[in-house]
Amino acid sequence: MSIEMKTELLKITVVACLLMTLSPLSAQDTNSRKFDRQDFMTKRNAYITAEVGLTTEEAVKFIPLENELKEKMFEIGRKCRELNRELRKNLQTATEETYLKIIDCQIETGFREAQLEKEYYEKFKAIISAEKLYKYQQAELKFMREFMGGPPPEGDQRRPPRSANPPPPRN
Repeated sequence: MSIEMKTELLKITVVACLLMTLSPLSAQDTNSRKFDRQDFMTKRNAYITAEVGLTTEEAVKFIPLENELKEKMFEIGRKCRELNRELRKNLQTATEETYLKIIDCQIETGFREAQLEKEYYEKFKAIISAEKLYKYQQAELKFMREFMGGPPPEGDQRRPPRSANPPPPRN
């Protein structure tokens, strides 16, 4: 990597970190949780900025908007997370109605998230190219796989070889 690229990457990382400190997420109390959401978002923003190859100008416009989307998505899912927590606490007394309520909530949440995502992708297209928008989607998936410790993507050379004895076919 050339010195110019390293300098640009450093600038982008600094901008992403600064943007995180100015975002509404920084006002949340992260000390009461085991998961440090602020730290997660800072790392995620720096990762996405670098992976997508956002210029400083693009990052200044894109990252706050993208953080806004993620915050709204998080809020949309809040009710379902609460219902699931309640279910886990009261599994022995759960009724058919309880399960249906959670399933309905999950379906409604997925629908609302899809609508919100579509709305924000229209905004994203005004800031970054279609190529960078595609790279953003890929970087988002890649970051989550790496962060959550999931399997590498198809075709990745680090993927363990398949078993010599594949499972029998389903009927």
